[in-house]
Amino acid sequence: MSLPKVTILGAGQVGATTAHLLVLKGLADVVLIDVVEGLAAGKALDLLQAAAIEELAVSVTGTTDMGAMAGSRLVVITAGLARKPGMSRDDLLAANANIVGPLADQIARVAPEAVVIVVTNPLDVMTQLVLQRTGFPRQRVMGMAGMLDTGRLRAFISQRLTVSPSEVQAVVLGSHGDLMVCLTDAIRVQGAPLSQRLSSQEIDQLVARARDGGAEIVSLLKTSSAYYAPASGVVHMISAVLGGTRRVLSACVLLEGEYGLRDVCIGVPVEVGTEGIARVVEQPLSPQAREALHRAADQVRAQVKQLLTLKPR
Repeated sequence: MSLPKVTILGAGQVGATTAHLLVLKGLADVVLIDVVEGLAAGKALDLLQAAAIEELAVSVTGTTDMGAMAGSRLVVITAGLARKPGMSRDDLLAANANIVGPLADQIARVAPEAVVIVVTNPLDVMTQLVLQRTGFPRQRVMGMAGMLDTGRLRAFISQRLTVSPSEVQAVVLGSHGDLMVCLTDAIRVQGAPLSQRLSSQEIDQLVARARDGGAEIVSLLKTSSAYYAPASGVVHMISAVLGGTRRVLSACVLLEGEYGLRDVCIGVPVEVGTEGIARVVEQPLSPQAREALHRAADQVRAQVKQLLTLKPR
C-alpha cells in the first residue's frame, strides 16, 4: 500500500528531525528539499538507511528541486533563519519573509492541493504570509506553535508535580511569543484544577517559563534553537490530517469572526481532519484572556503591516 507524500522544505534541524519522526512512525513517504546542495540528499540517504534498519518500507528522497513536491498531501515549511542568543522571533521577520514568501509561491504552483504547516518564525506572521501568497483556503494553512507552547507547559507542570504529561490538560492561545495566552483556570491535572495543587504565583511562574521556553533553549544551545519538540508538534499535526481523526489541538489559523477577531492568524484550539482545519473551537474566555488574545492579534496585524513596507522577493 502506497503511503501519502509529505514534503519538508528545509533540511535543517527541525526539518530533518520531523523527517526522522515521520520515518520512524511509518506515516508517509518523505521528500526533503533544501537549497544547500547535497544537504537534503545526504540526510535523506541516512534516513533511508535508518528505515531499513527499522524494517520500514518508506521512501525518503532529498533534493534541491522544488518540482519533487508535486503530489504532496502535506507540505511543511521549516526553512529560514533560526534564533541566536539575544534575538527575538520578531528579529527574523524580514529575512524569513524573503525565504517563506517565494516558497509559498512554489507550493501554490507545484502542490496546489496540499495542506500546509508553517513552522518558520515569527510563526503567526509567516502563517499569514503563506496564506496570502498561496491563495489557499484557510482550512489548508496552519502554523505549528500552540502544540509546542502547550507541550512546554505540560512538561513543566508534570515535572513540578511528578505526574505523567498525559495527566495534564492545558489550553494555550495567542501568538507564539511574549503574548502567549494561557487559560490557567482550564489547566487540569489528573482531572482536578491545577489551582488545587499549586498557588497562583507558582502557576504564573510555570506559564512564564513555557512562554520563554524557546529562549531558554537558545541560551543553552548558543548556536541553534529548539528542534526536537517543534518536530514532535509538527508530526502530531501531520498525523491528525493523515489519520482523519478530527483531533482538537492548538494551531495558528486565520480567524473569520471567531473570538471576535477577523483577518488575522493567531493561535487557537482547532479540530483537525483530513482537509486540514475542520473548525475553530471557541473556548469561553474571561475578559482578561479575551483582552490578551486581542492584544496578541493587534501585534500580528502590526507585523503584517510592517511586511508591506519591505521590498518583497
